[in-house]
Amino acid sequence: MKQHRYTLEKGSKKDFCPECNKKRFVHYVDTEIGEYLPNQYGRCDRESKCGYHLNPYKDGYSQMIKEQEQGTFNGNWKPKPIQARQKAETRPKPAFIPVEVLKQTLEPDRYELNVFIQNLFNNVPYPFEVSDVTKAVELYKIGTIKAGYRKGAVTFPFIDLKSNIRAVQVKQFNKSNHTTGTDFLHSIIDKHHSKRNEPLPNWLKAYNKNELKVSCLFGEHLLSKYPLNPVALVEAPKTAFYGALYFGLPEQPEDLIWLAVYNKSSFKFDKLKVLKGRTVLTFPDLSKDGQTFKEWKQKATGIESRLPGTRFIFSDLLEQLAPEADKKEGNDIADYLIKQDWQNFRKRKPEQEPPEPVPEIKEPVTEIRQIRHYKKEAEQFEFSETIKKEPEDWQTDISELESYFEKMRLPPEPVRLNQCTVITNVSQFLNSHLQTVKSHNGNSRFLPYLNRLQQLRTTLN
Repeated sequence: MKQHRYTLEKGSKKDFCPECNKKRFVHYVDTEIGEYLPNQYGRCDRESKCGYHLNPYKDGYSQMIKEQEQGTFNGNWKPKPIQARQKAETRPKPAFIPVEVLKQTLEPDRYELNVFIQNLFNNVPYPFEVSDVTKAVELYKIGTIKAGYRKGAVTFPFIDLKSNIRAVQVKQFNKSNHTTGTDFLHSIIDKHHSKRNEPLPNWLKAYNKNELKVSCLFGEHLLSKYPLNPVALVEAPKTAFYGALYFGLPEQPEDLIWLAVYNKSSFKFDKLKVLKGRTVLTFPDLSKDGQTFKEWKQKATGIESRLPGTRFIFSDLLEQLAPEADKKEGNDIADYLIKQDWQNFRKRKPEQEPPEPVPEIKEPVTEIRQIRHYKKEAEQFEFSETIKKEPEDWQTDISELESYFEKMRLPPEPVRLNQCTVITNVSQFLNSHLQTVKSHNGNSRFLPYLNRLQQLRTTLN
């Protein structure tokens, strides 16, 4: 018996019908990638009073997807128009956590209580530099719970591309930075008001109605800030944070942005579509018999077919080498990184003069005020490390590149520049890079921009 790719979702879950707006609607699911089809595809259970049923095999949707995946789609297919009495949206708009609520978790005095952060200075085999941790904290907006039953816990906010705060996960850790408790900030605030018989804030009343709370990637807000960088994708925010500390923050376009999906089942198209055009190095947690690795890899194949220019790269190193006990425990890459010296993972700057020795900081790190003070010292020191010779003149190279690209017809499709870089918009890439090298002619810190332009010319040739 032939197994259809698109089937009605099994179970008792119902959504709002696009025809009668009653919560009796069953969605069609793409069984190959485990994702819902667009909202209009499904069947209403009110067969006699409504009877709505849109089958993806009867309106050409299934054929369109097949042609897209085969690269033969001509763009002529159009979805069935929505009837006048249908509502444009079948689901209510999501509510978000106010910025003011997040800012409270970022108050400087709280970091003295933050067990997770303080462990990075005092209780790991290779303590981190204060400036590195501070930069990562500010980049990901990591905060602290000040009081209550989660006092000292760290907060990991999930902020989307438009800077909306979708959720704030709360994690408690012991001195080994192993999880001892998990919660969410909205739940803590809810319990706080309920315990005192106080009415909930209006934003929380609206937020509690969200069907899905963790609806974006951890670190997603960084994608708009770093539009060209490749991505390293893991399950948990803690793992992404460790990855950033070990491999460095995305200071150059070739540096990795470390993001997290939240948990095993969150590896879905709806979350990952923001990675369109990116190279994604993917690190699933270990699992018994490698189930997570296999599941993610299978889903990635289907997602790639729907996101042109996107490439998921999986490493099976942990799957091959990790002992069975680690697989049963569900260990991840962070469990192995934290045992290594982070300095061995940093890229060394070529052809630089040896830096002056850094004065030893003897005071213990206890609060964010100290962290910010040391961060300023570190930035001044890094500035003194830069190459001191007179800048070279790139004008000849820039003129040659401009002349070359002016005469060339730029390809409209994505171009793979190297193993870790896919240019989704060649024209935009070219304009931004030319402007950068012109503005910083001879500055060695911006030499990678000139190198990428030359590499693009070679690739197109």
